[in-house]
This record gives sequence, structure tokens and C-alpha cells, in this order.
Amino acid sequence: MKRLDYYWYNKGFIPLLLLPVSWLFCFVAITRRLLYRAGLLKVYHLPVPVIIVGNISVGGTGKTPLVTWLVDMLRRNGYTPGIVSRGYGGQATHWPQQVRADSDPRVVGDEAVLLSRRCACPMAVSPNRVEAAEALLSYTDCDIIVADDGLQHYALGRDVEIAVVDGVRRFGNQHCLPAGPLREPLRRLRSVDAVVTNGMPGAREYRMDLVPGTVRHLKFSTRRVTLNSFAGQTVHAIAGIGNPARFFRQLEGQGITVIEHAFPDHHPFAQEDIVFDDDLPVLMTEKDAVKCLAFATEYHWCVPVDATLDERIIPLILRLIKR
Repeated sequence: MKRLDYYWYNKGFIPLLLLPVSWLFCFVAITRRLLYRAGLLKVYHLPVPVIIVGNISVGGTGKTPLVTWLVDMLRRNGYTPGIVSRGYGGQATHWPQQVRADSDPRVVGDEAVLLSRRCACPMAVSPNRVEAAEALLSYTDCDIIVADDGLQHYALGRDVEIAVVDGVRRFGNQHCLPAGPLREPLRRLRSVDAVVTNGMPGAREYRMDLVPGTVRHLKFSTRRVTLNSFAGQTVHAIAGIGNPARFFRQLEGQGITVIEHAFPDHHPFAQEDIVFDDDLPVLMTEKDAVKCLAFATEYHWCVPVDATLDERIIPLILRLIKR
């Protein structure tokens, strides 16, 4: 039995059966946004600029690498950024939560720990992004906030909106959930400040490419190799992300033969998920690695990615912040 998201990007009649629910979802999404714009639902504006990074579709598009790039770019331009996020998958008993590089991903979420390690800047998570941002400002000196995956969290006022698009899958059948992958109608992209496309961009979009970084051994962190050192080998590939196929194709592009092990996004890994009865290397995404470190063996490696962007977006972002 194929998962529902398979039919979002391939022809089939199943999404047609869900169209009435999809129309209702779309109506609620539009109405909710209009209520915020009309002031009938409260928007909280912070004393520092807020940059929203999000998407209008479910599944992985590359938001996390973009946030990492954005934080680095802001630092290079004299800002002291902080990050807020949902903390998806975190099981904390109270919110907001401060996130550090050594935080438990089971408490604050896997993407939050990954961002904290990569960005080395203040970070707070909460289902309520406003509370997370206020907490961040109360105990740090950050002068700008980057909100990860906050495009639909309209209670948090924003100065810049950046939407991320998968350049391969785009928007599937262009229906809203559950008949399609969209969280909001496609025309929502007309109102954002910039559309960043992971892959081949369309008109008025900025290209982003994800470049494999140095592959790190999970158990012996000082051991590092290039990804192409696995060329010609067969490996187990672990991916519990929004679009596992992108990770598998990235490895194959380096001449690696891949045994695929796809898991749901934010999967709570156990040892039996990543240990196999052979001596083949096991490569996994950086987001998955933060949850597998405790039971990694000599065969486990982490493949980070770095975002490179069309630099024409930099003056646009800086101009919008100053505005």
C-alpha cells in the first residue's frame, strides 16, 4: 500500500476522493490568514526584525540548510541572530525550551539540536513561536530573529518572508491537504518577499543548491572523509526526513550504490533501525545522526549538507530588514 503522499506527485484517483476535505482545509487556511490581516486575531510584533523561513507544502524542501546559511550571512553583515522554531517531535513537559548543542533531541526536537550545533547561536523552541521569541530576547543579546518553519504562524509578526520550494517535486498536484501537499493555496507565494528554490528555479525565484560537506564518523568524531571516498562502494543509506529520495539520489550522484532505508520524517530511531548483519558502511543525514549518536557503531557516518545561494538575494534581505 503506497503512502498518500505518493499520489500527490503521481497520477491517481485517490486525491480526487479527498477534494471536498481539501477545499474545506483551503477555506480555513485562507480565512485564518485574513483574520490576522484584518486585526481580528492578534499579531505580536517584536522590538527586533523577524525573518520567517517556511514553505507552503509539507515535506522536506531544505529549510534547515537555508536557516543555517541565513544565520551565517547575517553574522557577516554585523547582526547577532537568534533562532526560534516549533521544536517538532520534542517531548518537553513545558515550553518554551532553550536549545543548546548538547540538548536532548527527544526533548526539544531533532532539527532544533541540529540547528543549534550548526549555527552556534541562541535558540528557543515552542509550539507558540511568540513565546519562544520573547524568551530568546529576555536572556540573549540577539538583535534579529530567524523563525524556522513559521510561514503559517501568523501570530508572530514578520519583516521578511522567505518561502522554500523543492525544485524537483514543486507543488505536486497543487491541491491543499489532504488531497495534495499544500498547506496554503499556491497564490500565497505571490505575497512572500522571496522564493528560494532547492534546485532549478522558476521565474523570479532564487536558486539554492545543497552541497555535501565533510562526512563525519558518528562514534569517532575526529575521523572525517569526503563523500566521494565511498564511490564504487555499496552502503546502507538512512533517511528519516521529509524527502528521503533526495538524500538517496545525492549519494548515487557520487557513484555510490545505495541500499535505501527510508523512514518517516522525525522518526524516533532505535538501534535495530540502523544496525545490519553485514560490514557495509551506513550513511545517514545530519538530522538523523543527532538521534543515533548513542548507539552508533564503527560503521556509521553522517553526511552534512551546506546551502549555497544565488547571492542576489543578500541585498534584498538586508534592504528589507532595514526597512
